[in-house]
Amino acid sequence: MLIIFLGILSQWIAWRLQLPAIVLMSIAGLLAGPLLNIIHPAESFGEMFNPIISLAVAIILFEGSLNLDFKEIKGFNKPVWRIVTVGAFIAWIAGSLAAHYMAGLSWAVAFVIGGLFIVTGPTVILPMLRQSKLASRPAAILKWEGIIVDPFGALLALFAFQFVLFAKGDETAAAFGLFFLASLFAILLGIVAGRAMGWLFEKGMVPEYLKSPMVFAVVLLTFTLSDIVMHETGLLAVTAMGMAMANMHISSINDMRHFKENISVLLISSIFVMLTASIPLDILIGIFNWRIIVFVLAMLFIVRPLSIWMSTIGTDMTVQEKILVGWIAPRGIVALTVSGYFASTLLDAGFQDAELLTALTFALVLATVVAHGFTIGWLGRKLGLASSAEPGIIIVGASKFATLLAKTLLDLNKNVLIIDSAWGRLQEARLTGIPVHAGEILSEHTEYEVDLMPYETMVVATETDAYNSLVVSNFVPELGRGNLYQTALQVGDPTVFHSSLSGRNLFGDEWNILELDKKLGEGYSFRKTPLTDQFTYDDFKRNGAAGTIPLFVKRTLGRIDFFTSDQGVEPKNGDIIVSFSPPAYQQGRLQEKIDTNRLKALPQSKE
Repeated sequence: MLIIFLGILSQWIAWRLQLPAIVLMSIAGLLAGPLLNIIHPAESFGEMFNPIISLAVAIILFEGSLNLDFKEIKGFNKPVWRIVTVGAFIAWIAGSLAAHYMAGLSWAVAFVIGGLFIVTGPTVILPMLRQSKLASRPAAILKWEGIIVDPFGALLALFAFQFVLFAKGDETAAAFGLFFLASLFAILLGIVAGRAMGWLFEKGMVPEYLKSPMVFAVVLLTFTLSDIVMHETGLLAVTAMGMAMANMHISSINDMRHFKENISVLLISSIFVMLTASIPLDILIGIFNWRIIVFVLAMLFIVRPLSIWMSTIGTDMTVQEKILVGWIAPRGIVALTVSGYFASTLLDAGFQDAELLTALTFALVLATVVAHGFTIGWLGRKLGLASSAEPGIIIVGASKFATLLAKTLLDLNKNVLIIDSAWGRLQEARLTGIPVHAGEILSEHTEYEVDLMPYETMVVATETDAYNSLVVSNFVPELGRGNLYQTALQVGDPTVFHSSLSGRNLFGDEWNILELDKKLGEGYSFRKTPLTDQFTYDDFKRNGAAGTIPLFVKRTLGRIDFFTSDQGVEPKNGDIIVSFSPPAYQQGRLQEKIDTNRLKALPQSKE
């Protein structure tokens, strides 16, 4: 209970304070485990400890690979494949040299652990990308590298171990053949499992309520069968399975992806707390060994940048992208779990210096998680590879009212984007200088053509109620229902659509987009009213013309709060109220100015 609670609590605190979640989870585990001695997961779970972590890693890795659609890297697949092949090989050699000369490990142990340390992995890189809001291209490069290299790092360490045993005479050449055959079997098993599941789904042979549970079960089965054939090949199998399903473009893939994402958040939170809480205190103290510190620094500032810069020679990666990708390489759960396996295996094989592996791995994991977690967003913004602006607003539908709403937000220095499927309807917005995208918001191509990462609020304002609700339902997992708004329903009875299918009603239940456009035709206009000590919100309500529709409030810190039917907004002094005012108000204001100017023109009486 405490493991799950601490993991999710860390995620929530990280979200509230905009801090790297991985860092807080690690701190929570260390406090509850070796420092305060409250929990001992390795002892509590006993023989189930390693299987639980292995199966959890398999699910996390599958969920990550389910996002590896080749369309995502169309146009920059060359640097991705260079990094996961040439870059991984350079990182292995350079990391092994650092482990030997700086950490003092024997050549055999150094080459085993050097292969393992090429991993970054979705357990750490995906939470970082979620918070950092990097541009789509560097984010995709880091994501693909982390997911693909994760199983290959474990296999590379296994290959190095097989070679070490062969060099000692403890293994025959046939073992190498078995290694490659087992790896090939894992890839084929994963592809067959993924294609088979996709075929069953496309043919309608699995009901909707069983799709996610069935995938969940098949992932565990695929991982276990492959791992029985040869240890550490299960990760390769589930990665191949996820990629096979991702590139089949199954219609229900998004539902499964959301389910797996929710499971992954829970597992990542729990597993990180379990692992850090199980670190013995002597190993925690041992990471301050000067050799370990020098090794970690070399991995951060020499090995990683060297592997990225050398492997991307001749690609179209910019200098800024090379700097960012060359710095970000956090290690996570796979490195911790697999290093524990090889530490015991190498010790059994007679390599006594392998007892240093756990402390070495934990030092690298902790250092990279902290260093990269706190700097990825800052460095991305400094290099122009992340959104430096505050979160923006997407408006779906390019009606006259929606266009004027976007223009008003733009005038208030807000980041706005209008999306509409018809190019012609966007003409007025384009002429006004509003950023636009002509395309279907529900199309999978949109996420490749438009970077939606900088936007966390969506206003859906088309003329079709059912379509508005469909868009809202589609984006609930990404944005949350609290950040999804739609104009009021045009049907007479608002209960026709259940609240779970709709966004928050903008401006009140009676103001649908047709009525708002009609008001524009009657002469309504947008009005900005700053609130001060002399003119408060009560004055605004008291002096406003009849028929005025409050739209939203811009807070002093820049946040936009829309007026909705389900929640009142309390503007304060210093805020700006934007309202939709009738022509009577404008005429009244004009008359006030005329009267004022007339009074000024009258001769002043003399005392």
